Amino acid sequence: MKFLDADTRLAEKSGTKILIVGLPGVGKTSLLRTLRTKMLASTLFVDIEAGDIAVADLPVASVRPRTWSDCRDIACALGGPNPALPATAAYSEAHYTEVMKNAELARLASFSTLFVDSLTAAARLSFQAAEQLPEATSDRGRKDLRAIYGAHARSMLAWLHQLQHARDRNVILVAVLERNIDELNISTWQPQIEGAKTGRELPAIVDEIITMQWVDFGDRKPVRAFVCTNPNPWGYPAKDRSGRLEQLEPPNLDALIEKLTGPGQRKPFTVVSPEQPAQN
Repeated sequence: MKFLDADTRLAEKSGTKILIVGLPGVGKTSLLRTLRTKMLASTLFVDIEAGDIAVADLPVASVRPRTWSDCRDIACALGGPNPALPATAAYSEAHYTEVMKNAELARLASFSTLFVDSLTAAARLSFQAAEQLPEATSDRGRKDLRAIYGAHARSMLAWLHQLQHARDRNVILVAVLERNIDELNISTWQPQIEGAKTGRELPAIVDEIITMQWVDFGDRKPVRAFVCTNPNPWGYPAKDRSGRLEQLEPPNLDALIEKLTGPGQRKPFTVVSPEQPAQN
C-alpha cells in the first residue's frame, strides 16, 4: 500500500475511464478521427470487431485480438500486475511477468490511451471462452448455462477492473446501444453486453457513461451529440463522475478527454432539500 500526501495526489497524472454507447453506424469508431495528432500517436486501437473501415486511412497503432486470452494479455500489459492475486490467476505477478516476455505485448505499455472497439465484441469472446471451461458441461454432458454465465461474468468483471486500475491511462470502451422491452412493455436503453451481471456492475467501474446519438431539438434537423448526464429527456444511459460535463457535449473525443482530465473546477455539488410538509 502506498501513502500519498495531498500535494502528491493532486500532482499525480490520472486518466479517465469512459464507456461510449451508440446505435450501429452512429460514428463510434470514427471518434478516433477527432483526436489530435499528438494524442493519436499515443493511442492504441484495440480492434476486436474487425470493423476498422471507418478509420482505414488513419495513422493509429492497433492490435487485433481474436481470443479472450489475447484480451486478457493486453489488459495485463496495460494495467500491470495485481499483487492480491495468486500466481495461477490472470493479472497476477506471474501472468504479468510472462506477458512482458513477449516483445509485442511489452510495447503496449508505452500507450497512454486505449480505445476498445468494442466492449460488445469483447463480451462475446469472454462468453465463448466460458463455454469451453470444464465446469461448463454438466455430468450428463450438457451445457450448464448457469455455470457458463457465472464464469463469463467473473472473467469480464476481472478484465474491466484490470483496466480500471490503469490509473495513468485513458480507457475508452465503445459498445452497441440497444432498446430493451420487458414483459410489462416498458422500454429502456442499455449497452449490448452478453450477460446481465456485467451490465449491472459496469456503471460502478467506469467514470463516465456517454450515449452518442442523434438528438432532435424540435426543428427536425437532428445533430449528433454526446448525452452525458442522467436523468435526460431521452432516457439514454449516462453518468458523469467528474461533475464537469454538460448534459450535451459535442461528439469530439479529444475535447471530452481534455475537459475531464485538464485543469478546471467541477460544477458545484447542489443539494436540494425536500419541501417541508405543510403546516395545518
